[in-house]
Amino acid sequence: MQRLTQHAPAISPIERNGIPKFKFSLAAYSYRNLLTGNSPELTLSDFIVDCANMGLEGTELTSYYFPVPTSNSYLRELKHQCFQFGLGVSGTAVGNDFGFLPGKERDEQISMTKAWIDRAEVLGAPVIRIFAGKQKPGVNPKHSHALMVEGIEECCEYAGLHGVHLALENHGGPTATVDGMLEFVQDVKSPWFGVNLDTGNFYTEDPYLDLARIAPYSLNVQVKVVTSDEARENKRPTDFRRLGQILRDANYRGYVALEYEEEGDPRQECPKYLDIIRESFA
Repeated sequence: MQRLTQHAPAISPIERNGIPKFKFSLAAYSYRNLLTGNSPELTLSDFIVDCANMGLEGTELTSYYFPVPTSNSYLRELKHQCFQFGLGVSGTAVGNDFGFLPGKERDEQISMTKAWIDRAEVLGAPVIRIFAGKQKPGVNPKHSHALMVEGIEECCEYAGLHGVHLALENHGGPTATVDGMLEFVQDVKSPWFGVNLDTGNFYTEDPYLDLARIAPYSLNVQVKVVTSDEARENKRPTDFRRLGQILRDANYRGYVALEYEEEGDPRQECPKYLDIIRESFA
């Protein structure tokens, strides 16, 4: 497959009405240390309360923090709570890998993704953040890419039957670069597919140039509070104003979810950063 150049076009951007609109959310991954362990300090219900107290429009309920098994009654309880607090479930997220060759492991990954499509429908979540996967030993890059595209398309077909979108994150491996992301944007054929733009996952001297190239295809945005260079050693504060302008230029309409990964108590730090993001995006 010919690699995209910096100025090569991909598919047409997502059609919007030309008027940007941002709704703010918080990813449960920000509370990962509070929601995991033998005796978690908090539950997803507590996280929802915090999102409401922060004045958010949405809450992103990452799949990692749901009980196993996850019952529909539990999902409906969370949906009920969100509605009472005036929150939308902005989305959920799964840790899938579509890089496996045909067989048990691949079947399990696709089955898990479809199960979360079912759960997203119950929750009323419009989008699921997905990964492409990892290239497996002995599988060449072209075949690996084809496997991932096929897995995404199969799950998108299922997702469309349930009114759920799948958003591919720029998250290492074949999606570590903007060119790699745009290959998936161009090759996956589904109206239920798009990009999950993660502002902290392009490791270049100027990641905003790359973010601007995938912004027109974004279904969801996850904002980190820092970016890093290629060595991933030097962290730089996110330029929230520049990021907001990129999304305005792309006519983005949808959720912008803070995903806090730095040191510090997220219950203290997230409200501060959300205030900064709101002001910067205004």
